[in-house]
Order: sequence, then structure tokens, then C-alpha cells
Amino acid sequence: MSSSQPVTRLLLDWRGGNDEALDLLMPIVYDELRSLAASYLSRERAGHTLQPTALVHEAYVRMMDMDVAWQDRAHFFALSARMMRRILVDHARSRSSQKRGGGVRPVTLEEGLAAAADQPEELIALDDALTRLAELDERKARVVELHYFGGLSYDETAEVVGISAATVDRDLRFAKSWLLNELSEGSGG
Repeated sequence: MSSSQPVTRLLLDWRGGNDEALDLLMPIVYDELRSLAASYLSRERAGHTLQPTALVHEAYVRMMDMDVAWQDRAHFFALSARMMRRILVDHARSRSSQKRGGGVRPVTLEEGLAAAADQPEELIALDDALTRLAELDERKARVVELHYFGGLSYDETAEVVGISAATVDRDLRFAKSWLLNELSEGSGG
């Protein structure tokens, strides 16, 4: 990941009302946002109606409508990852509502992400479980979101959250176990 100083400065300038800062910011962060979107979509079915560029643009449009007190580059990418997750879950909910019937099957976290496009109910169940985890432990839910949904490495996740890579590992092990339990209970297992 690139240096955070220019991104942080431009975010703060943009927050301060300098619209030109946004024009300067986007070329700097676009490739990383597109890479993040591609990471999300790599877990989706082939031929998914959303493409990385469209996902980045949709996230960008939604973020422009938000009143965010940008803290730094890490905060920007964390919010971008969360926004992209929201868009994919909304897309899955829309697809699911168009289908008749169908139950939720138990899945592992990795399999759930890989199969979510073919079974939008699985992505919805995973999102619901992740929301419940956030109510229990916001940091663990954020670590899962950044690592599994955002495709960030342990070190990158640790940097964004402000913890050590070892804590990321512990949080992911706990969250994975907790989420698997939630998903199996939710499916009647």
C-alpha cells in the first residue's frame, strides 16, 4: 500500500471543503479501490453482474453522499471495504428476493464467501451473523470484514485496526469459530 501522508492530507482537505482535493485524491486511491473490489468479486460467481469498476463507482457515489470525519488513509480504505460489502449484500438480497423458496445451508467462512454469488442467501446469512458479531465485539467483526471481505493481509488489517498481526490472527480464529457456530445454528444444524 502506498504512503498514507498524501491520502490523509487530501481527505482532510476534502473534508474541509476543498472539492479540488477530491479530484486529486481519486487517481491516488483508484487502483487500490479497484483491487479491493476485484478481491471481493473474485469470490463471486463468474459472470456476476457487478464488475470491479462498477463496484468502485457505486461505493464512491455512496461515500460522496456521506458526511464522514475522515481520520486517515486507513479509515478511508476501511470505510471503502465496508461500503463494498454493503453493496454486495444489497445485491444478494435483491437477487434472493427475486427467487422463490430456498433454505440456507451451513457453510464455512471461506466456502461461504466463494459460494455466496450462487447462493445469495448464504451471503445474507453471513452478513447477518457478522452484524451479530459486531454487536458482541466490534473489533473482531471489523477484522473479519477487512481480511475476508476486503482481502487485506494480517499486517494490513493490523495497521488499519491499530492492533498487532498476532491479535488479528487470534481475532480471526475466534470470529471464524463464532461465525461458523452462528451459521450452523441459523440453518437448523
